[in-house]
Amino acid sequence: MDFATDELTQQVGRTARDFANQYIRPHVMEWDESQCFPHGVFTELGRLGLMGVVVPEEYGGSGLSYIEYVTVIQEISKVCGSIGLSLAAHNSLCTGHILAFGNETQKKKYLPRLASGEALGAWGLTEANTGSDAGNMRCTAVKEGEEWVLNGTKNWITHGISGHIAVVVARTGEPRARNNATAFIVERGTAGFSGGKKENKLGMRASETAEMIFDQCRIPDANRLGDVGDGFRQALAVLDGGRISIAALSLGIAKGALEAALQYSKERHQFDQPICNFQGISFKLADMATEIAAAELLTFQAADLKNRHLPMTRQAAMAKYYASEVAVRAANDAVQIFGGYGYTKDFPVEKFYRDSKLCTIGEGTSEIQKIVIAREVLKG
Repeated sequence: MDFATDELTQQVGRTARDFANQYIRPHVMEWDESQCFPHGVFTELGRLGLMGVVVPEEYGGSGLSYIEYVTVIQEISKVCGSIGLSLAAHNSLCTGHILAFGNETQKKKYLPRLASGEALGAWGLTEANTGSDAGNMRCTAVKEGEEWVLNGTKNWITHGISGHIAVVVARTGEPRARNNATAFIVERGTAGFSGGKKENKLGMRASETAEMIFDQCRIPDANRLGDVGDGFRQALAVLDGGRISIAALSLGIAKGALEAALQYSKERHQFDQPICNFQGISFKLADMATEIAAAELLTFQAADLKNRHLPMTRQAAMAKYYASEVAVRAANDAVQIFGGYGYTKDFPVEKFYRDSKLCTIGEGTSEIQKIVIAREVLKG
């Protein structure tokens, strides 16, 4: 793996960083406190080409690699994890699923809208009673002539209310049977498709998380993604890429927490010297920097493998598992370095602390990542 960052990657990173500092940073706490989902930000991100980072230019995207994509998510998340999360879900889940498994007609119809920011993407796999037990999902799709009728509810969906285009994985066979799920594209405005309860969350509060409800929702067979029964296999492949996204999100949060803690430790004086001079503080900074560097290597290794279309299930799970846990530790240490001020909303580490925990849960908990890693290791 080449560790040198080329000029294109640096330029994309600067673009994302400048955008985050100019258009996101001034509103971070306002959006967080009000749980406001800032639609306009994503329209602007679309104009910059960041809503379709890896989508080929022929479909209206930027045609960049996963290295640039990871860089973008990191830079946005250093300022606001909520916006980083929504950007990641749009790019890697909904858009990524259609890019990977859609036919040419579907790609030409949906990808330009998603990549431009005209449409916001959502992706529905999780249900209230079937988080990691996706084979037992209750949302069903039944074939009637040339249409499919969807019934059921998806939970914990990013952009469940605001998403314009959703990829939904529904059960088309018996519970827990092999090949019992199929993926479909459902557009907002389709009869029987609605948003439900919006979750009131600990962190990531400016990223909308809500139910998607299907009640006799009829969609044409032309909106089916791939073969009947292939939905769960597709979902697992999409989640591999999604785990790299969450690793990048985690890295951004951890780096943001470290930068804030480092600056504060140089400015805060006790006993006539900056607190960074004290070993108790400097060792925390050393641990944070070392763990972040290790997480970054794992994340870019997984991104590099994905770029080269090589197997990366193990590496993606490792990156997601380690980087998410590092984000939590880094945010925790940052709050400790800030002391009482870190417990207030006047400083950014309080929000990094709340946002970080989602990274160990979303797109497969840390425990699920360990199962995936162990299975891959045992294969030899």
